[in-house]
Amino acid sequence: MRLTRPMLAPAALAAVLALTGCGAGGDGADTVPATATGSLEHLAAEAECTPDMQTDADTIRQALCGKGDGKYVLATFSTDRGQREWINTAKDYGGYYLVGRKWVAVGHEDVVADLRGTLGGTLEQGVQHGGGGAGHPAGHGEHAGHSG
Repeated sequence: MRLTRPMLAPAALAAVLALTGCGAGGDGADTVPATATGSLEHLAAEAECTPDMQTDADTIRQALCGKGDGKYVLATFSTDRGQREWINTAKDYGGYYLVGRKWVAVGHEDVVADLRGTLGGTLEQGVQHGGGGAGHPAGHGEHAGHSG
């Protein structure tokens, strides 16, 4: 189904723009556990999150988690390749990514750093832009506010 792929970049952009402005007074998890695995619901339970599902498709499942300054997006993928393609596209919009096997959490730097203390994973950072979020490559003209 082609609806999910065009919606991924705008969804990631909306999430990154909404979440990177929020700060969190993280206490800096010093210990990194083994990287968690499992379904979106399992990962959310590990992170003590009640997921607010945004996308539920065969190739990606995506939910909002957290409260207040601790909000983040949690996504799971059916394939490693699909995950890497999603991350590579989303990183163009900046932000911070906690990456595990077939899952990613996107949020403010402090939020994903703290989440790493629960879920493990590897921290990755998106592209740092000097200005606003208008740097879309040609052909990606969807609006971040699209909800369909």
